[in-house]
Amino acid sequence: MKASRLLVPRLIYESLLSAWDALRSNPLRTTLSLLGVTIGIFAIIAVFTLIDSLERNIRDSLDFLGDQVIRVEKWPWLFQDNYPWWKYVNRPQPTLNEFEFLQANVSQASAMCIFADRSNLTVEHQNSNIGGVNLIGASYQYNQVFEVDINQGRYFSVRETEFAQNVIIIGSEIAKSLFPMSNPLGKVVEVKGLKFVVVGVLTEQGGNIIDAPSADYTSYIPYQSFLKLYASRSRWGVGSTLGLKGFEDDEGLKELEFEVVGLMRGRRGLRPRQDDNFAINRPEAFAEVVNNIFNVISIAGGIIGSFSILVGGFGIANIMFVSVKERTNIIGIQKSLGAKNYFILLQFLFEATFLSLIGGTVGMILVYLATFISIGSLELQLTLPNILIGLIVSSTIGIISGIVPAITASRLNPVVAIRS
Repeated sequence: MKASRLLVPRLIYESLLSAWDALRSNPLRTTLSLLGVTIGIFAIIAVFTLIDSLERNIRDSLDFLGDQVIRVEKWPWLFQDNYPWWKYVNRPQPTLNEFEFLQANVSQASAMCIFADRSNLTVEHQNSNIGGVNLIGASYQYNQVFEVDINQGRYFSVRETEFAQNVIIIGSEIAKSLFPMSNPLGKVVEVKGLKFVVVGVLTEQGGNIIDAPSADYTSYIPYQSFLKLYASRSRWGVGSTLGLKGFEDDEGLKELEFEVVGLMRGRRGLRPRQDDNFAINRPEAFAEVVNNIFNVISIAGGIIGSFSILVGGFGIANIMFVSVKERTNIIGIQKSLGAKNYFILLQFLFEATFLSLIGGTVGMILVYLATFISIGSLELQLTLPNILIGLIVSSTIGIISGIVPAITASRLNPVVAIRS
C-alpha cells in the first residue's frame, strides 16, 4: 500500500526529469516540435479571448436597453434583411394617456416609465456649443427602469417631471465642452431655443465598439418638457416608448408581458381576431442574436485552431518516439530490475503530457501579452475559463500524442532492449 502511494509522485518526478532532459539535451529540436502546440493553443485561446471580450463589450454597450425590461413601442424589433415597415407604419404611437392607464392597472411591474428621444441635437451655453447630442425626455421612474449613472448632482424630482420644469442632466463630454473650467450644476444651457438648468452630470462611460448611444453625449429632461419641444412640431408625434421593469425572475417578466398585452388591447379596443397594433420588445432578443453570432464564431475559431493543434500533436509524438529510441537501453534495465509495463507506459505518457503543457503554457503567455495591445475601445481580457480550456486541450493532446510511443516502450522485451 505504501509503495503504491509513492508510485505516482515517483512517476511524476521521473517524467519531469525526462521532459527537462529532452529540452536541455536537444533544445532546438524540442522547441521546433513544441512550436505546433504553442501556435495551436495560442490560436484557440486567442480566438476565445477575442470572442469573449467582444461579447462582453457588446453586452456592456447594450446596457442602455435595460435588464428585465419590456418596451411597448410602435415598431417591433425584427432581425431580418427586408424589414416589413409597411405593416407597422400606420400604427399609433404609445401615448401619455396609455402610460397613465397602465400605471394605474399593471400589477406585475416594479417600475414604469414613458420616454422619447431625439438625436444629433446641439446644446449651447453662452458662446460654446456641442453637437451630436442625444436628448431623452423621461418620466420620473425612468432611472428605476433603466440605468442612469449620475456622477454629480441628482435625478429629477416628482415635481419637476409632473410640472414640466426646465431642468436637464447632461453627459460628461457635454459638461467638459460647455463648462471646462467650472462646475456645471446650476448653470443654464439651451436646447432648441429653450433654456434648461443643469441639475446633474452623468458618469463618464467612454467609447463602445458598436454604434450605440453613448451616455457621455446624452442629456435627460422631463418627459413633459420634451413634449414642449416636439409635440406640436412633429407630424407623427414624439415617438414615445413605454418601459416596464419586471421582477427578478423570467417567469415574472412573461406574466408582465401577458398583462400588458391584455391591457393595451383593451385600451385600444382591439377585437379578439385583430392583430396587436403595438409591439412588445425585450432586450433579450439582442442577447439571443449576439449569442448565436458568437457561437458560430467560436466553432469556426476552434476548427481553425484544431489544425495547428494537430500539427503540434505530431511534433509531440515525434519527440516521444525519438525519446523511446534513445532510452531503449534504459527501459530494458528498468524492466530487468522489476519495473512493470504500466510503470513504463505512465512514465512516457506523463512526459508527453508535460511537454505538451509546456508548449500550451507558452501559447497562453503569448495570449496574455497580446491582451496589453490596444484595439480601440475593445478591452481584451484572458479569463480563467479560457486558461482552463488551454490546459485541458494541452493535456489531451499530450496524452493522445504520447499514448502510442508509451505503449511501444512498455512492450519492449527487456533482453532485446538491453542489447540495443
